[in-house]
Amino acid sequence: MIYLEKPKDFNPRFEIVSCFVEFSGEIVLLLRQDHKPEGNTWGVPAGKLEEKDLTQAVLREIREETSQIIDPKKISYFQAVYVRYPTYDFVYHIFHTNLEQKPEIRINPKEHKEYKLVSPQVALTMPLIQDLDACIELFYKT
Repeated sequence: MIYLEKPKDFNPRFEIVSCFVEFSGEIVLLLRQDHKPEGNTWGVPAGKLEEKDLTQAVLREIREETSQIIDPKKISYFQAVYVRYPTYDFVYHIFHTNLEQKPEIRINPKEHKEYKLVSPQVALTMPLIQDLDACIELFYKT
């Protein structure tokens, strides 16, 4: 479950950076490998925060997961949401970038099986990682 405000007893185990990488009204979704947590579900480029700088962290994740190199001036921070799973909490930072040309995605086969460019509305009909639907609805106001 996601919260827009930090719950009183919130105790994050880690932080995640994520990005809606968009081209022509469609977002990049990545199909997680079966052996990964929440395997065989779709997600956006995302990963655990390893750097102190959120922007550098999300740029690294996008590059590692899609091979896209994004100009730091072309990415914007949307907001953080607070995520509570049954056994742990984490902070989920949401970014957005709008690409000027159709990306040539090269996925990391250790992490993902395939990718798709789909509208946010179509994404909401797909098997998504837990709570991504709420983040799509929040960002795209669907």
